Amino acid sequence: MTSTLTSMLPLVLMFVVLYFLMIRPQMKRQKEARAMIDALVKGDEVATNGGLVGRVVGLDEQFLQVELAQGVVVQLQRGAVVQVLPKGTLK
Repeated sequence: MTSTLTSMLPLVLMFVVLYFLMIRPQMKRQKEARAMIDALVKGDEVATNGGLVGRVVGLDEQFLQVELAQGVVVQLQRGAVVQVLPKGTLK
């Protein structure tokens, strides 16, 4: 019985280390990203995963409308937003 426990100990130890070094931080990043996307409001300046930068002019549950330049509005999925920029970044 003790040989079974000692042979399983390295496997359990590797899983614990994997959890704290990889799985837990990834879950935390996903939670922060979800909170950022849910907190978007009209007027926020955002950057997308495609490299577009613009101002949010419209929102609904799945999509948002982003004004890239005066009169140029595109519709994006909320998940495409990777960063909310500080106010005043866009001129």
